[in-house]
Amino acid sequence: MASIERTAYPRFKRYYTANELDKIYTPTRIEIAFALKVTTGEENYFNLLVLLKVFQRLGYFPQIADIPLAIINHIRTALDLQENRSFSYQYPPTLSRHKKAIRSYLQVSPFNQKGKALITAVITESALRMDNPADLINVAIEEVVKERYELPGFNTLDRLVNHLRKEVNQKIFSQVISQLNPEYIQRLKDLLDNYATVERSPYNDLKKLPQKSSRNHLNDLIVHLTWLETLGEIAPYLQGLTRAKIKHFTSEAKAISASEMKDVTLNKQLTLLLCLIYSAQVQTRDYLVEMFLKQMKKIHNLAIEELDSIKKRQQITTEKLVSVLTDVLVVFNEDVPDSKPLEQLQTIFKQTGGVEQLLTECEEINAYQGNNYFPLLWRFYKSHRSAFFRVFKFLKIESTSSDDKLVKAVEILLSNSHRRGEWIETKVDLSFISQQWQKLVIFQSKDVTRVMRRHFEICIFSYLAVELKSGDICVFNSEAYADYREQLLSWKDCQPLVEAYCQQLGFPTKAEDFVENLENLLTQTASSVDQGYPNNTSVVISEQGEPVLKRPSANRESASLKNLEALISERMPERNLIDILRDVDYWTNFTRHFGPLSGSDSKLERSTERYLLTTFTYGCNLGATQAARHMRGVVTSRMLTFVNQRHISLKGLNTALVDIINRYNVMPLTKFWGDGTTAAADGTKYDLYEQNLLSEYHIRYGGYGGIAYHHVADSYIALFSHFIPCGTWEAVYIIEGLLKNKSDIQPSIIHADTQGQSTPVFALSYLLGIQLMPRIRNWQDLVFYRPDKETIYQHIDSLFKGVINWELIKTHWSDLLRVVLSIKEGKISSDMLLRKLGNYSRKNKLYQAFRELGRVIRTIFLLQFISDQKLRQQITAMTNKVEAYNGFSKWFCFGGEGVIASNDPEQQEKTIKYGDLVANAVIFHNVVDLTEVLLQLRKEGFFWEREDLAALSPYLTSHIKRFGDYLIDLDAIPPALEETLNLGF
Repeated sequence: MASIERTAYPRFKRYYTANELDKIYTPTRIEIAFALKVTTGEENYFNLLVLLKVFQRLGYFPQIADIPLAIINHIRTALDLQENRSFSYQYPPTLSRHKKAIRSYLQVSPFNQKGKALITAVITESALRMDNPADLINVAIEEVVKERYELPGFNTLDRLVNHLRKEVNQKIFSQVISQLNPEYIQRLKDLLDNYATVERSPYNDLKKLPQKSSRNHLNDLIVHLTWLETLGEIAPYLQGLTRAKIKHFTSEAKAISASEMKDVTLNKQLTLLLCLIYSAQVQTRDYLVEMFLKQMKKIHNLAIEELDSIKKRQQITTEKLVSVLTDVLVVFNEDVPDSKPLEQLQTIFKQTGGVEQLLTECEEINAYQGNNYFPLLWRFYKSHRSAFFRVFKFLKIESTSSDDKLVKAVEILLSNSHRRGEWIETKVDLSFISQQWQKLVIFQSKDVTRVMRRHFEICIFSYLAVELKSGDICVFNSEAYADYREQLLSWKDCQPLVEAYCQQLGFPTKAEDFVENLENLLTQTASSVDQGYPNNTSVVISEQGEPVLKRPSANRESASLKNLEALISERMPERNLIDILRDVDYWTNFTRHFGPLSGSDSKLERSTERYLLTTFTYGCNLGATQAARHMRGVVTSRMLTFVNQRHISLKGLNTALVDIINRYNVMPLTKFWGDGTTAAADGTKYDLYEQNLLSEYHIRYGGYGGIAYHHVADSYIALFSHFIPCGTWEAVYIIEGLLKNKSDIQPSIIHADTQGQSTPVFALSYLLGIQLMPRIRNWQDLVFYRPDKETIYQHIDSLFKGVINWELIKTHWSDLLRVVLSIKEGKISSDMLLRKLGNYSRKNKLYQAFRELGRVIRTIFLLQFISDQKLRQQITAMTNKVEAYNGFSKWFCFGGEGVIASNDPEQQEKTIKYGDLVANAVIFHNVVDLTEVLLQLRKEGFFWEREDLAALSPYLTSHIKRFGDYLIDLDAIPPALEETLNLGF
């Protein structure tokens, strides 16, 4: 049976605030008139209104005894009835008559066979895309409400969903199994048996994770992919299965052991195995490309470092050659007989090593002039040569544009992998490589053109790395490096969506009008800034066109604020961290989203206690073994690990966070800090063990690790987080975090750090209706673009260094919309797209169109940035909030010396989500405690200004206990929240 707690099935809450009762359960005048019309007598009038209000909220008629007394009392008071007026139905026919009247009034039909047929069709179709029973029940509820049917009982829905889900899955399993011959079936079953020599099965090898990027580990990955490919091409067997379904079956297979898999029915067992093998093949191809890219980057970095080292060593040689040249010039400048200069030059050359030695030294210096490190690459590449060739003999690549010169060059490269000579005689089109590379690779002598093999190999692999990043080259049967164009909606599918989307965001639906509006906006903004420049005392533009911003004077903290903060610090009650989680769960019930991955009810004893202890353990990075030592035998490390792996998923953590955020959002104190329209994004480094592919050395922070990239609302609460590798272009996650945020707080303005200055990010933000306002430290280096060549400005003209190509935007208007609508429809993620568009591409017209649109939007922002001091202060304040959150959340990551121990990328992501859950729970509880303290101070006669409340922060930790024994008392019930607390304003 599915857990009702994890579904959207409406139920009565554990308690209600006065605000909720007033908003939801107060009868309106029209409803009162309806009740008076269809009833006689005060008792029937009262009963019908209670039944009406609960039906409006639930969508079904509950048992009379289940209606909370708080609702009954509120409705009685709202109707101004006497306190002794009871709510009960003594006569069943009266209850039946009232239900019929309510259905008629609300135009709702009883759930019948027609309604069952409707949701049967919807559930069956949805079961092809999703598997969790709770999700399928939610789909059924949505359809019932849309078609205006009374909700059936939860058990009815649950039984129907389980029956249809099982039926759909059995069809899938039968469809898959029908394609397999007996020999292959036996081969799949053998994967569950241990190897003869070790207590480990090949099934465990299917879950193998990559280690850190190195040449040896690259070879290990090739061996692993070789073995995976011996298991056959799996994609044909899974035809008809959606990507979501394959991912679900893969997750289910990963979560269970080989012995548990043997207990699964054969058809399901084989389908799960095939999904796991398919996913392992796809992911290993991604890992191979990722490791290749990292190794190529390392090779280039080593060559650059070697060039710097050579230049330092050559400094002495350069000084020597300059000295020789000086002596030579002196000789020619002297008035001596004709025979003497030659003798003197021979003496000079002999003393400095001879002519040949000097020529060699000159050639060495010339070889590396202009920062040309390419000749040095071979030294660092040669040890990787065989591994790189093996990688691309395994991977099938193709061009995502009509320009396939590089693909053909790779084919020639691979066909000559056995050669060891100096030259390649094969003709190859190398017109796409730079002049610097052509000088090294191509040798022309009279009518003969030859290709230098060594430099050719390095050159092609270098270009291959660049185009894999930009998406100009894709990898067949990959995911991260697949052809992203195939994931986009077709223009035919987009056309019905265009008008509604453009209307929603206020965009014209025609390319010409869109471009005209943009051009007018840029022109008007530039003209306004130009006219206001003489009165703008905070910016000065130099003769070289460099704007200089003056620092605003710092705001001094008021005496009243200092006094208020001191009083709060004294009165904040001491809290145990694990008790905070207990209280917040009581108020929000966030643990309802945890449970078996199958979606059924938890069979764990004291499940809520287990879930809270697990959240605390992983949210504080303690590790199961260390945490269990401090829990006095309440749970074991094995129990904590089991709950983490089998009951708490990334999806569950995200939805739990949404519950806390939504409840937090209605607290009155939070409105003094922000209205939810603004958020900020920034990353902070977490240490990782070196032996995993995600871990990378971070130059700025030092050490190996990954980046937790947080989106924080203006009211201080964290909305969404990603965990990404060090060195990743963080800007690609700015938009994705907002799109994945499913809470009631939906910001339309996003502030970010300097990485947010990218033109593609500006363009995509604009098209998605998001206003991007990053903090840009080196903004003087960015180019301002004028609307056209003829436009001249009186005061700010020197700022502009480029001109917008409006025709490019107009030509690709439909392509831009196609991308945005594909993101909105969930066909492609914004971070994957920006990962491609964030790398320069000479081929990709879509990249060029996004870049051009981004230039327009960024120029408008930069003009506003230099002309509006309040805007700059707002950006600084918001980015300070997210930086403060980074420090606040890390304060709770006190276990394991702050190092995330897992090498599993999913577990690393979960650790960050657990951390957010703990941090947000503390923020929520701090607001509750702050509110109580403020109310107590007001009762004692203290007064504060609105500005003082706005300057407070919920990032308080001095009153929180982190250490000691970690015990939880679920019988301790916190006070009910009263969200209508009046703080005096």
